Amino acid sequence: MTGKETSNSGSPHVSLAREAIEKWVRERKILDPGPRENLPEELRQRAGAFVSLKKHGELRGCIGTFQPTRETLAEEIVSNAISAATRDPRFNPVGPDELHDLEISVDVLSDPEPVEDVSQLDPRRYGVIVQSGGRLGLLLPDLEGVDTVDQQLEIARRKAGIGAHEPIHIYRFTVRRYH
Repeated sequence: MTGKETSNSGSPHVSLAREAIEKWVRERKILDPGPRENLPEELRQRAGAFVSLKKHGELRGCIGTFQPTRETLAEEIVSNAISAATRDPRFNPVGPDELHDLEISVDVLSDPEPVEDVSQLDPRRYGVIVQSGGRLGLLLPDLEGVDTVDQQLEIARRKAGIGAHEPIHIYRFTVRRYH
């Protein structure tokens, strides 16, 4: 996978995220995506994933994992979708009256790779992870208003609570984005 690839054609990733959110918000039940062998091939793999929610074009929640924590991508999406709707500390939990207004996207992440020099970064193509000690900040690629590597690194540092002059390790990754 190179860069950020986008898919908009009836994605099972987004359908699964929407179904998980609706089941949780309406019934307080966690969606079971079913056994691995019954899943579409692209949801059987293990990968980190972010689920982003927007309402009327404004961010409404975003939670994810940069490395897999579940047995399948389907389970990763279900868990992160519910978290994006209910546990993003920047927002109140999504209510039933908001479900029809949610725009959902799912980013499936490649494995992070170390960056030796910032010239290897491009905020349109690569997401970044910055790390200093136990602090870690992540920023997805191709975000509105993030046009330079410096902006991308500064935001990731801020998210991790890493000062501008503290040494960091930098990693990059690509995403496949589903709407």
